[in-house]
Amino acid sequence: MKLEEALITFYRKMRPKKYGWFGNYANWQEALRQCSGYDAEEILQRVKSATLKVKNGEAVYERDSVLFDHIEYSWPLVSALLSIGMQNNKQLKVIDFGGSLGSSYFQNRQFLKEFDLVEWNVVEQQNYVECGQQFIQDSELKFFKTVEDCIASKGLPHLLLLSCTLPYLEKPYELLENLTAKGIPYFMIDNTVFNNNGIDRIMIQKVNPAIYPASYPCWILDYKKVQSIVEKRYEISFEHTNDNKIELDGKFVNYKGFLAELK
Repeated sequence: MKLEEALITFYRKMRPKKYGWFGNYANWQEALRQCSGYDAEEILQRVKSATLKVKNGEAVYERDSVLFDHIEYSWPLVSALLSIGMQNNKQLKVIDFGGSLGSSYFQNRQFLKEFDLVEWNVVEQQNYVECGQQFIQDSELKFFKTVEDCIASKGLPHLLLLSCTLPYLEKPYELLENLTAKGIPYFMIDNTVFNNNGIDRIMIQKVNPAIYPASYPCWILDYKKVQSIVEKRYEISFEHTNDNKIELDGKFVNYKGFLAELK
């Protein structure tokens, strides 16, 4: 552990934290009853305002409604996008499941300029889809309520992306079984926190109100179990560790993920 991380860990042990990941709940509903959720109108409006500033060139980068003056890239994702696009004659078609109002699209926009055709399709909650369709979407970026709606409209994409999404779904394994059965050539999980101890854990994530006032259930899923479901139909191309990390039970845990190709 780096000295900086050791000092932060010591300080936080001495002073109990108010925000972050807490608890170990028996089921999703038990945790949900103690949360405010993610579909609050105030959160959507903050995300919309920040995304519009990025879209209109008034800000550089947005994540969870927070604006940044520089882009924090997920280089494994960049690598996957470029590789898959070049394999498909400089065309890239993506389903971004749980992609908010297009954060990953805008984050990687400069690399997408390398392609002759880009179709970036976000699948989200109804209120996000309605907002995206009204205020955000354009010829490259579209919004859909379900993967099935998207495929019916746009056909099979080259890549299905789950970026920091899987932990916030009530039934993540059921979703994985469904998504991996679609026959999409590439499947990628990125920027996600996992357990490595064979245990799935349900926690509550409490967001610092400086970002937005919210709390919601969050899975810390077993990494090998997630991979085992994907590997029924896919072969893992590469695994990676992201730069982002969280504090979990007094230790720092990195986000990570993998890219898989249909067998």
